[in-house]
Amino acid sequence: QEIIAEVSIDSVQREAVEANIVRCPDAAAAESMIERVESIRSAGDSVGGIVECVVRGAPVGWGSPVFDRLEADLAKAMLSLPACKGFDVGSGFESVSLTGLQHNDAFRSDEEGQVRTTTNRSGGVQGGISNGMPIYFRTVFKPTATVMHEQETVNQDFENTSLKGRGRHDPCVLPRAVPIVEAMTALVLMDHAMRDSAQCGG
Repeated sequence: QEIIAEVSIDSVQREAVEANIVRCPDAAAAESMIERVESIRSAGDSVGGIVECVVRGAPVGWGSPVFDRLEADLAKAMLSLPACKGFDVGSGFESVSLTGLQHNDAFRSDEEGQVRTTTNRSGGVQGGISNGMPIYFRTVFKPTATVMHEQETVNQDFENTSLKGRGRHDPCVLPRAVPIVEAMTALVLMDHAMRDSAQCGG
């Protein structure tokens, strides 16, 4: 059962994220998520999901074209989190369905003389370097491994056996993951801000 939140990366606010226990800024989707998690918990099972993170206001120039690429550092940070099994930035895996002409973000100068892209399929990072557009990426979190059902395993004597989860059971780690994703993102960006300041004297 797929539940998709309808959220604009240009206008989403923290208050909306923190307005419910699943930390979803789409109120209607949040209700569906809560019902889904409660149903999964009642069944003694678990479920995963996706956290999308948006950074607005990052300056142009953070990152590097080869080593310390901004999106690579974000990917490493996210994939270092327990239960995180996937990462994509901008159009991500959906980009395989586009041609180069369709996917390219065209640069234009706005009324204030600021260079912006007309689209943001790159997710705010081009060639490993931030381009001043909102940075956005998604992290995939797997279902919790501990469930309240018998599962096959092997004991310390290499004998086939089974086990069943007991005690505290998280049916979904997604709500807990949101502030951790935010914190790891902030740490990565601070590293790049300090590196940029040291190299460029900003």
